[in-house]
Amino acid sequence: MPRILYSAFDVVPSPKGASTHILHNLRGLVAQGYDVHLITPSDGILPLEDSLEGARVTRVAQDMTQNFLARAADFGRAVMRHVALAPAYDVAHYRSVWCGLPLAQARRERGYKTLFEVNGLPSVELKYHYPAIEPDLLAKIKEQEIATLHLSDEIICPSRVTRDYIASLGLDPKRVTVIPNGVSPSDFSATPLPARENRVPTLLYIGTLADWQGLDVLIKALPKILDRRAVKLQIVGRGRSRQRKLLAKYVRKLGIEASVLIQPAVPHHEIPALMASADICVAPLGLNDRNVTQGACPIKVLEYMAAARPLLASNMPIVRELVREDVDALLFSPNDPEDLARQALALLDDFELSQRIAASASERALTKFTWHESQKKLGKVYERLLA
Repeated sequence: MPRILYSAFDVVPSPKGASTHILHNLRGLVAQGYDVHLITPSDGILPLEDSLEGARVTRVAQDMTQNFLARAADFGRAVMRHVALAPAYDVAHYRSVWCGLPLAQARRERGYKTLFEVNGLPSVELKYHYPAIEPDLLAKIKEQEIATLHLSDEIICPSRVTRDYIASLGLDPKRVTVIPNGVSPSDFSATPLPARENRVPTLLYIGTLADWQGLDVLIKALPKILDRRAVKLQIVGRGRSRQRKLLAKYVRKLGIEASVLIQPAVPHHEIPALMASADICVAPLGLNDRNVTQGACPIKVLEYMAAARPLLASNMPIVRELVREDVDALLFSPNDPEDLARQALALLDDFELSQRIAASASERALTKFTWHESQKKLGKVYERLLA
């Protein structure tokens, strides 16, 4: 039975999309007969030794007095100590450069194949979380990313936009396999839209509060919607204190406190019920290098679709890879609050349009973008690695 080391600098399980992705990858690899050992950081609560989806799990304790980069470097060193002491692995599968670069550099000495799962690159994303980070440091991290990409035997990513960005760094695009994210039909299935008579409709956003998500545009659009219709905006997600304070500031400045509810993240199993109570689900992704240049495959978009909720999203390539405009979603011009409001009102004013788009989106997500399909594609990559 081939032995797989799967390393990720993400707490698992957690409400984040990364955790959902990792858990479904584990499930698929175990079902295909691989002996998988996942190494992730500890959150201080979950046990240091565990099992998930049939895989062994080791969690690395973190010193939370250190900054992010120091903790990431410590995690990479812990992964390499594990490799030095553990029986030989056949594949080292990594999601970041923090452990990926040292694992890739040791591949010949240790005799394993390497797989780099590129969902996001810190040289692009860190500045949105840590605005004070030095450009020179980001440039150094980018050098490490490029080295890791070139040293990896296989590369997977979730979107064609991401593949093209990787190719722009000097990689042959044929070396990069696109495996979109997915949904689980057992978790997200179509439910009827709630009737809109005698109640205030809800616009729902679920996801991180990261600056690239475009939540400021969504909040700025709300007064334009409220001029025509009474609505509630519900934002549910994980974010830093700075991000929460900034969103609260936008809400206060616009005088819309009574119409906006900003809540902490909830466990993933609670998300379907949240969606079932919503009238419109929104993915207001901002026009920035994270979304346009690096790319992504927003799990929230696929889950909104599967749950049969009318989807309102930014009109950009990473969204158009998943939906057909005016068939599975209404799309608005990115960073344009007026256009967002216009399209939201189109859905609020036309219940039949909402139903039609929601039904089409659900059918598309549950047939073309399931985790089962993602797992099959990942299995083929592993077959090539171990051939």
